[in-house]
Amino acid sequence: MAETAKPKAAAKPAAKPKTAPKKPATAKKPTASPKAVAKAPPAKGKTDDVKAKVKADMNNFKAKATDSAKAAAEKGKDRATEAVGSIGKLIRDSAATIDENVGKQYGDYARGAADAVDGFATKMDAKEVDEILEDARQFVRKSPAVAVGAAAAIGFVLARLVRSGGKDA
Repeated sequence: MAETAKPKAAAKPAAKPKTAPKKPATAKKPTASPKAVAKAPPAKGKTDDVKAKVKADMNNFKAKATDSAKAAAEKGKDRATEAVGSIGKLIRDSAATIDENVGKQYGDYARGAADAVDGFATKMDAKEVDEILEDARQFVRKSPAVAVGAAAAIGFVLARLVRSGGKDA
């Protein structure tokens, strides 16, 4: 059997010496650019001034937000007091009809309920918003089950008012 000679692989071209590729002349970093100056840490006094200004601005914003929230809460308290007073008047006006249809005893119950609602409206009107919030917190801590039930009932009534398209604006 004759041996056949295998052709040798083509010789690789001589390897070029490995050197770092040259960058185009435009890609060189400038030694002092405006960005490099901006990245330098500011002087200690300047950061304190900026921190103090930010803190003052945040305190000012907080004060404005607190004042705005208190004003909205006062407006809401006034509207709620007016609504509770209206409910008391409605119950009192219904007492005469209850006397005629069901009996005087039940009309007296309605008048008593109207007195209680009017008393609640008067107490609510006399208190500041902060006092009302603290009373609500204490009530929830003392009887959470009643608070959850009251919240559900109030939510139901408000949902009905919204769904009926209350024209109170």
